[in-house]
Amino acid sequence: PYLKEVDNCVIEVIIVLPALKQPRLERRIMHISEGVLSAPLLLTGAAGTLLGVAWGLRKMDYRTIPQVAVLSSAFFVASLIQIPLGPMSVHLVLNGLLGIILGPLVFPAIVVALSLQALLFQFGGFTTLGINTLNMALPAILAFIIFRPLVRSGLPQAIMIAGFLAGLTGGLGGVVLIALCLVTTGEVFINIARAGVIAHLPVIVIEGFITMFTLSFIKKVKPEILEVTG
Repeated sequence: PYLKEVDNCVIEVIIVLPALKQPRLERRIMHISEGVLSAPLLLTGAAGTLLGVAWGLRKMDYRTIPQVAVLSSAFFVASLIQIPLGPMSVHLVLNGLLGIILGPLVFPAIVVALSLQALLFQFGGFTTLGINTLNMALPAILAFIIFRPLVRSGLPQAIMIAGFLAGLTGGLGGVVLIALCLVTTGEVFINIARAGVIAHLPVIVIEGFITMFTLSFIKKVKPEILEVTG
């Protein structure tokens, strides 16, 4: 009986442990965990983030620090709220909103938020901090470059269109970059990457509307915020 009980325990451990290892990557796909990506990809992400943070810090002055702090806090809180959706959990990112307002300052804003999440909640990790930051910041910069002229026009309709498209660009760009990182690491992650993109599609649309209404509200009550990066 004793050996039989031990055998049953061993079988349970073998079955349960692999099942417990997968949700950390699958359920929080927007935070790539440590030990998943290859070293060259991690080094590339770290180098890109260092350059981006240096660029952002050069553009930052005492007038822009409050805006960077507030938007970094918004990113921190929004990406902490996990909503279960099938085998995944999804959450808002708001990187499109950060990008279209902050421009290059989005790099220090995001790296601070992700660093605190890794330190306080073990989301992502410090070895993946570079690649996670780059995956969120690059689409934000793209949204800034493409849609910032519409915001600077000052037209309410143009600002709403820019906000919606910036939210879509930031959210979709971030998910696609993360999926590409997983796919290039190994074929075993292809299904996870595909499921992650599909699961986040509704959230991306929601981000578009949130960014649209936020920019419209800022334009009405405090339009100078939209001139942080000129």
